[in-house]
Amino acid sequence: MASSRLYLSAKSAAALDAELMSSGGFSLDQLMELAGLSCAQAVYKSHPPESKRNVLIIAGPGNNGGDGLVAARHLKLFGYDPVVYYPKRPNKDIYNRLFTQLSNLKVSFTDDVNKAITETDQILDAIFGFSFQPPIRDPFVQVIRLLESTEKPVISVDIPSSWNVDSGPPKSGELGAAFMPDVLVSLTAPKPAAKFFKGRHFLGGRFVSKEIAKKWGFSLPDYPGVDQIVELPADNEKL
Repeated sequence: MASSRLYLSAKSAAALDAELMSSGGFSLDQLMELAGLSCAQAVYKSHPPESKRNVLIIAGPGNNGGDGLVAARHLKLFGYDPVVYYPKRPNKDIYNRLFTQLSNLKVSFTDDVNKAITETDQILDAIFGFSFQPPIRDPFVQVIRLLESTEKPVISVDIPSSWNVDSGPPKSGELGAAFMPDVLVSLTAPKPAAKFFKGRHFLGGRFVSKEIAKKWGFSLPDYPGVDQIVELPADNEKL
């Protein structure tokens, strides 16, 4: 399949989400749950708890951050010790409920991202998703700089934060240009920015029907066993 038909642009990704929540019959909560579970499974596949138990989840204020909160819940149940940095928490019911779920599981929240990065074994980047538009504002300017410089492995949710969903990483010298996560978890289908990614690449889109995939022009890989994710080949053209 040609690459022009494999990757979902920002506009197409938003339209597909809208279709999944209309004719597809999914709620936002369901899609977020499936996305977060996929991300947690990718963390487990990449760095199981016996090797890297401490996970810092950096959550943004939108749906990408919500995916991170769901992932934090699953990671706790998978045997990890997650810590969440959530500096821009919106006062919306869906995020308040996710916050409550984590609080009930005694998941820790932190206000000190600098200290949290030094103490963690790995980082889940759930800051910005496919709807991200620059400029990056505080406190995430500092966070992106930390992600650029950290030696801890980073797993990004759908899009490496600071990257443009269609054109990839920022230009040399711009904030985020030096950020290359170790793992990328594309959700539903890969986005064009994935062409610039160098690392382990997982896809979490097992819930997509064959009919919807055909309509939007992308293929469905074979997901192993009961996994919600599948690792993609380094050359995405072979999907």
